[in-house]
Amino acid sequence: MLPTELKGFILTRRWRDVTAGTEIEYWLATDAGPMKVVLTSQTSVAFVEARHRAPVEAHLAAMPGMQLRELGLKTFHQEPVVGVYAKHFRQLGQLARTLRAQGIPLLEADVRPHDRYLMERFITAGVLVEGGRADRSTIVDCKLKPAPDFRPVLKVVSLDIETSQDEELYSIALDGQEDRVVFMLGEPPPEPGEPINFSLIFCPTRKAMLERLNDWFERNDPDVIIGWSVIQFDLRVLQKAADACGAKFLLGRERRPIDWRTHPGKQGYLFAAMPGRVVIDGIDALKAASWTFPSFSLEAVSQELLGEGKAIGDEYDRMAEIERRYQEDKPALALYNIRDCELVLRIFDKAKLLQFMMERAHTMGLQIDHLGGSIAAFSHHYLPRMHRLGYVAPNVGEIPNKAFPGGYVMESKPGFYDSVVVLDYKSLYPSIIRTFLVDPVGFVEGSNASEPAKVIKGPRGTSFSREKHCLPEIVTTLWRARDEAKRVKNESLSQALKLLMNSFAGVLGAADCRFFNPQVVSAITLRGHEMMKLTRKFVENRGYEAIYGDTDSIFIWLKRTHTNEEAHAIAANLVRDINDWWTRTLREEHGLENFLEIEFDTHYKKFFMPTIRGSDVGSKKRYAGLSVGATGKEEMVYRGLEMARSDWTPLARQFQEGLLSRIFQGEPYKEFVTDYARSTLAGQKDDLLIYRKRLRHRLDAYQVNVPPQVRAARIADEYNGRVNRPQQYQKGGRIQYVMTWNGPEPLETRHSRIDYEHYLSKQLQPIADAILQPMGESFMALTTSQQDLF
Repeated sequence: MLPTELKGFILTRRWRDVTAGTEIEYWLATDAGPMKVVLTSQTSVAFVEARHRAPVEAHLAAMPGMQLRELGLKTFHQEPVVGVYAKHFRQLGQLARTLRAQGIPLLEADVRPHDRYLMERFITAGVLVEGGRADRSTIVDCKLKPAPDFRPVLKVVSLDIETSQDEELYSIALDGQEDRVVFMLGEPPPEPGEPINFSLIFCPTRKAMLERLNDWFERNDPDVIIGWSVIQFDLRVLQKAADACGAKFLLGRERRPIDWRTHPGKQGYLFAAMPGRVVIDGIDALKAASWTFPSFSLEAVSQELLGEGKAIGDEYDRMAEIERRYQEDKPALALYNIRDCELVLRIFDKAKLLQFMMERAHTMGLQIDHLGGSIAAFSHHYLPRMHRLGYVAPNVGEIPNKAFPGGYVMESKPGFYDSVVVLDYKSLYPSIIRTFLVDPVGFVEGSNASEPAKVIKGPRGTSFSREKHCLPEIVTTLWRARDEAKRVKNESLSQALKLLMNSFAGVLGAADCRFFNPQVVSAITLRGHEMMKLTRKFVENRGYEAIYGDTDSIFIWLKRTHTNEEAHAIAANLVRDINDWWTRTLREEHGLENFLEIEFDTHYKKFFMPTIRGSDVGSKKRYAGLSVGATGKEEMVYRGLEMARSDWTPLARQFQEGLLSRIFQGEPYKEFVTDYARSTLAGQKDDLLIYRKRLRHRLDAYQVNVPPQVRAARIADEYNGRVNRPQQYQKGGRIQYVMTWNGPEPLETRHSRIDYEHYLSKQLQPIADAILQPMGESFMALTTSQQDLF
């Protein structure tokens, strides 16, 4: 017996047109188990300008189940609209295409029924189910209301497969924590092996493996499937195996198949939608949560986060060892297979990825496995509020794509400095939106306002309504929610809210967003420019010097050496005075409440700003410093320099770190430079000479410009083909190579002598000269003064 009221977390959503009308289906995770909600006979709606009523009615005469209704809504051009209501959602798409040929836009016809139902009720991920007809695990025609605080415990399974080099399926591992199993193709060994802590089930055929897999999912019924490249590799290969052997592949709830879709903008990129279950790839989830790694391979991430990895060596050894284990020691292959599942589970737990993805769904209003989606999330929050202010949304492309100013970057003053403090505006663009009421509807209202007192003047002649707007209230709600999340130490929710708020300016500047408007987004970015310039003037009036600034941060040289306590005290005073100045100025000159807040970020005891290579002009977004915390803890910080970039060799990064740290600490550095160059030439640093670079395209796509990494990859795959190993780089990937007398050569087949002169002139010298030039030194002067160096 189901309760009359039930809280759930939306796992999947879909719509379909049936004879009776449009149906919406939601699968929920609840404390009572998985539940399916079906809403029948849902009417879909779009909008058209009232002046086009006659031609629209002519088309509707041939489309049963559609009608026009009078509404009190209008477009951004102040044109009144009528509602077009359809029994079937697909009718709106058909009508939109017909009207487009006549130059008549049908507005919001692309908002899908299951999304519109939620957004108009201000539902994101948590729902309260009321009423309806219940039948086992299905509730029909109930009412859904927001339940923003509901967080169920989701049932998770980690999935991984092992295959041959040609993607022939060998085994399937599933780690559901309580039920751990490996389905292995072949016969069990004659003798029992070592004890294992999972079930190992041998299957005579691949079809039998897949049938066992279907049964496992029906019996264990997980909410979430996780893995590493789980969609692009594991599920894709499983579907391919099922198709090849005539098996059904039914991982969705109610034994339903995967709905495969391709990404319109990424060739070969797949989506795997399945009713009632979500699939979350570990790589995509880490990137969504703003994690960064030099490599996102399971081995690299496991080593970084867990301090351990897989049991088999490099890519070639791994494939050969997998093949050997399959032929000779299948239990050992099963152990390797389940080990990958376990690593993925532990990474998700360590990085709190599932919690982040759930909070992201609660924040954005999108399905939990919907990655990216900033534009969709903006629309989810904005459309219902806009409707309540009497407006309908424009269609994508209504305003032609036009460039607009980006964030403010101050000209830097290169050199070495003592005592530099960095102040940072907290969530700059969201705070500008809140303070200056920047908003698409507000822009329309402000542009049409007749009373100057009711508008706020923005950059480049823009005007925004003081009374009618949506986005400032949305930002305020999210801001307060983030403050509460930080108070209760819910880091996942805080991060999700921060990312959503910070995406809004970018969304307004995205040409594929229906609210794209260069004037509106410029009102945000140019206000940021103005703020940074005024902040710089304020600081310099206090007798300090701004040596750099970037979007929301300003780097302030205190003009002389200060103790850490003195620098922190000066920064605190500047923060207080700048914030007070904004509050007073905005209230007295503009009648606005201040939500701009600058805060202390870092004190650099020593700081270095380089020049652009080969010039005297200061660089941007590149610096290094010795930071000191409130407790006196020191830390070397690198931003944008070779030390922080993965496309430079370890030789260069280690050299830059060593040279800068010696200069910052006041230690002798000249001997370090000459010794480092000498030991490089002597072959004592050969393990640091490796370039690791990403191939962003297929190898055959490089025709005119062929960079070193591509030349190395082609050599590697030619060698792989000769020795009957799989080619690794035809579709891209990461290549490791060194520079030799014969050019770039991959580690797999290096045979030429290393070109040490290349490493001195292309790696060490540019780094050294950028650092030594302000002190009147150079790499050549230091190294050529040593007679025995070359």
